[in-house]
Amino acid sequence: MPNSHESEGSAPTAPPAPAPEAQPNPQEFEELTAELARIEDRYKRALADLDNYRKRAAREIESRVAEAKVAALRDWFDAVDSVERAMRMEPGGPCFDGLRAVLDQMEAVLARQGAQRVGAAGDRFDPERHEAVAVQESADVPDRTVLEIERSGFALGDRVIRPAQVVVARTPEHVH
Repeated sequence: MPNSHESEGSAPTAPPAPAPEAQPNPQEFEELTAELARIEDRYKRALADLDNYRKRAAREIESRVAEAKVAALRDWFDAVDSVERAMRMEPGGPCFDGLRAVLDQMEAVLARQGAQRVGAAGDRFDPERHEAVAVQESADVPDRTVLEIERSGFALGDRVIRPAQVVVARTPEHVH
């Protein structure tokens, strides 16, 4: 009794002989090479497009995050203005020390977010950083010098988010 699964009357078959290697047609070879080059070019262009898309998307996300940060900071600026106004209304009053402590905390939050104040009395007027709300004649300081800060300005890095509202000196026309 045979132990194999072959049927009893059949002889074992030999594996098929390998096909003779086909000689490539030079024209067909050139066409395939050209097609491969086109596919590789499309592949490289697709990779470059994908890389550009990723970079553009990352820039857009950074931009939107920065816009949201600026919007949140502007809300803080309004609150800082309110506390500063309250302190000017009651200098030395019963709530002054508490307001000063709150203002210090608010300024610490702004500093952690990278915001810094813009403009100080004695600065030269700079329309990029200051908004003149009044002009006052003064022979004591040079022309276009900031005399007072009416409302603080703030910058985030080199970018002015809100210019300072200032009173600017003007040299009197008739100095005696």
